[in-house]
Amino acid sequence: MSQENKAQRSRIRLALLSIFAGLFILTLKYVAYHISGSTALLSDAIESVVNVIAAVFALGAVLFSARPADKEHPYGHGKIEHFSAAFEGGLISLAAVLIAWEAIHTLLVGAKVQNLSQGLALNFFAGLLNGVLGLIMIRMGRKHRSKALEADGHHILSDFWSTLGLAAGLLVVKFTGLTWLDPILALGVAALLAWTGFKLVGSSSQALLDMEDPELLEQILEIINRIRPVDLIAVHDLKTLRSGRYTHVDIHLVIPEFYTVHQGHELVERVGNQIIEEAALQGEFNTHLDPCQCAWCAQCGVAPCPIRKHPHQNNVPLTVEAAVAPGDI
Repeated sequence: MSQENKAQRSRIRLALLSIFAGLFILTLKYVAYHISGSTALLSDAIESVVNVIAAVFALGAVLFSARPADKEHPYGHGKIEHFSAAFEGGLISLAAVLIAWEAIHTLLVGAKVQNLSQGLALNFFAGLLNGVLGLIMIRMGRKHRSKALEADGHHILSDFWSTLGLAAGLLVVKFTGLTWLDPILALGVAALLAWTGFKLVGSSSQALLDMEDPELLEQILEIINRIRPVDLIAVHDLKTLRSGRYTHVDIHLVIPEFYTVHQGHELVERVGNQIIEEAALQGEFNTHLDPCQCAWCAQCGVAPCPIRKHPHQNNVPLTVEAAVAPGDI
């Protein structure tokens, strides 16, 4: 079995874990609300409903994104994962509105809290499970380059932090008897969810608009400078495009103009494969060859060179600024 097939199986298992664990945690949180009648705990249960729906959507995105490139989708189907993350952000925002509505209603009619100790303990246990699940989802989502699973993990982890905040606030309610604090805490959860949803939609929108990744550019340039053969004189017009976990790199490589087509092909294949391997990227490295035209003699160490016009002075490390700039030739 190939490494990609193993990774895909891991992604599917992780998505299924998120669904079934989410259902179990939702049940615990709903029981906690039913026992206590707390609006704050109801808000936590509503967020868990969103977790389960988002996990189901993430599973669909993981399955769809694994489909190979075809005539209609030559760059593959990976961007569905960014749609999944944006969808989850929208669900989180909707949950924030529902929680805020319920909290305001409770403030107007008056809060009625009972058996808070039991409900709080059960909800806190469910929150701890969410914390563990969220960390696993984020770690494994990054490992397997799944934006949908990573986004799901961030959402679940935000649920964990909101549960901790609710626990602290509800302890104050228990020991002070200030029941009006219960819906106020629910409003706080709504505000936190709204911010989380906004950030998820924003980051997904940037990915869908093919916004450049500065960290990836730095990583590629670091590798090129480390493995750079003497006949790779310069680079320019470097661009990257993310399609889910697949990465497409476009770059112009400047090589000695007296090289044969075969020599140029061997050079770019070797460099491209090394970059893909060392950066642990799934995708492709597309290159365009430019002849040197004796414009870089001072920083070109190729010897002997039958067309050199100026002596070699020093080897200048490649920079991101120069690599992304358009070339003159």
